[in-house]
Amino acid sequence: MEHLIRESFLFRLWQEMIKIYHQSKVCACVDGVADWAERKLDGSCIMGVLCRQGKVAKAWEASFACRILHGLVNLPGMLLHKLYQWLQPFFEGSFFAGVAFELGEETAIAMSWLVILLWCLPFKRWNNAYHLTIFVLLLLLFYVRGMRNQKAQIAVEQIGFYPIVFFASVCLAVVFSAYPATSKRFLIYHISAALCVILTASIVRNEDDLKRMAAGGGLAATVASLYAVYQRIQGVEVKEAYVDLATNPNMPGRVDSFYDNPNTFAEVLILLLPLLVALMFSSRRWISRVMAAACFAVGVLALGMTYSRGSWLGLACAAVVFVFLWRPKLIPLFAAACIACVPLLPETILTRILSITNLSDTSTSSRVPLYKAALETIRSTPISGAGLGTATVQQYIKVRNLYHGRAPYVHAHNIYLEIWVEAGILAIISFLGAMLCNIKNMARTVRHSENSAARTITAACCAAMCGIMVTGMADNPWHYPRVMVIFWFVFGLGIAGIRVCTKKDN
Repeated sequence: MEHLIRESFLFRLWQEMIKIYHQSKVCACVDGVADWAERKLDGSCIMGVLCRQGKVAKAWEASFACRILHGLVNLPGMLLHKLYQWLQPFFEGSFFAGVAFELGEETAIAMSWLVILLWCLPFKRWNNAYHLTIFVLLLLLFYVRGMRNQKAQIAVEQIGFYPIVFFASVCLAVVFSAYPATSKRFLIYHISAALCVILTASIVRNEDDLKRMAAGGGLAATVASLYAVYQRIQGVEVKEAYVDLATNPNMPGRVDSFYDNPNTFAEVLILLLPLLVALMFSSRRWISRVMAAACFAVGVLALGMTYSRGSWLGLACAAVVFVFLWRPKLIPLFAAACIACVPLLPETILTRILSITNLSDTSTSSRVPLYKAALETIRSTPISGAGLGTATVQQYIKVRNLYHGRAPYVHAHNIYLEIWVEAGILAIISFLGAMLCNIKNMARTVRHSENSAARTITAACCAAMCGIMVTGMADNPWHYPRVMVIFWFVFGLGIAGIRVCTKKDN
C-alpha cells in the first residue's frame, strides 16, 4: 500500500509542489518570520515561567511523605516479588504462571484495547462500575508483572504532590458532606479516575507503549466520531434543551455519539483528538500517517456537528498550544491558515460561534442563575463544600432555595466552581496546582527534549489538557464519570510521556 501511494501521480505532484515551495522567496520569507518568532518565544517571560520547575515539585520526590506513600502502594508488588524469589522453581515451571507473567508484561497493550471497548459502549449499555472493575483487574495484572520484574513499580513520585492532595480532599468531601450517603456513590467514580492515573503513568515502559496507549485513545475517538457521522446521516432530532431556535433558526440536531449529550461528546474529542495529531506526525510509515490524518479529519467533522461552542474554543486553544510547543516556527503559518479557513466554515457554525456573547441565547443566559447558585453555596460552605457529587449539591441547593432559574439545576456548568462547591477550598487549590504543575512539566519536557514520538505525544497531552481547561470554564466535563476518567487518562499519559522523554534524553 505504501509503495502504491509513493508511486501514484498525486504523491509525485505533491512532492514536486513542496520542492517548488522550498525554492521560492515565499518560503524564505515565511522561514525568516518563523525564526524571528521562535527566537522571541525562547527568550520570553512565558517560556521562562513554563520551563521553570516549581519548588513543590522539586521537594516532593525527595520528601518523606513520598517515600512512605511509594512504599505503601508498591507493598503488594514487593510481597509478591518475595514470594516469587522463595518459590521461583515452582513459578518458572508452571504454565499458568508463565502466561500470567507474559500478560503482566503487556499491561499497556491490554489497557489500550480495553479503553477502546469502554469508551465506545453506547450510553444505554454503560455502567460506571465497568471502569472500576477493569482498572482493578489491570492493577492486579501490573502487580503480577512486578512479581518477577522488581522494576515494575507505581510511579508515585512522578504523579506528583498536588494530584494526591486532590484525591485526599475528595475523600474528605465525603466525610464532611451535608449528605454523606449520597456522596459515597460519587467517591467510586473518583477512585476509578485515580486508578486510571496510577496505571497510565506507571505501565508505560518505553516509546512503543506510549504510542499504543495514544493509539487506543485515538481509535476510541475515531469509532465514536464515525458513529456520530452515522447519526447525522440517519438524522438527529433538534432538541430545544440543546438549541435556542430563536437565535439559531437553521441549526440541525446536535450529534452525541455514545455519550448522551453533544457537549460531553465534544469534550471527549478535545481530549483525544490531539493524540491522533501526535500519531500523524510521529508515525514512521506513510500509510500510518494517512490513516491518523483521516481519523483526525473525521473527529473534527464530528466535533463540528456537536455545535458545542465552548469545545470549539477548547480545540482552538489546544491547537495553538500544540504548535507553540511542538514547532514554534510554524506559528505565523498556522495563524495565516486559521484566518484563511474562517470563510470556509458553514453558515450554521458561524452563526453558532457569533452567538457566544449573545445573552438572549438561552443556552448562554441560563448559565447566569447556575453560577449565582454555585457562588451562594461557596459562600455558605467555602472550606468543606456541600459534599462530593452533583446529586449532593443539587439536594443542598434545593433545600436552601439557592437556585432561581427556569431549567432544573444539574451542575454549575463550570468545572472550577463545581469542584469548589463539591469538595471545598483544598480541592480547588490542589486541582489547579495539579493542572498547572503537570502542564508546566509537559511544556518544559517538550521544549528541552529532542524530536521523537514521545515528545510529540507529550505535547499533544499538554495541548489537550489546556483545551479542556478552557472548555471547563463554560461546562463541567466531569458530570459524566466516563469523561472524568478520559480526562485523567490524558493527564496520566502526559506523565508517562515525561518519563519516556527523560529516559531518551539521558
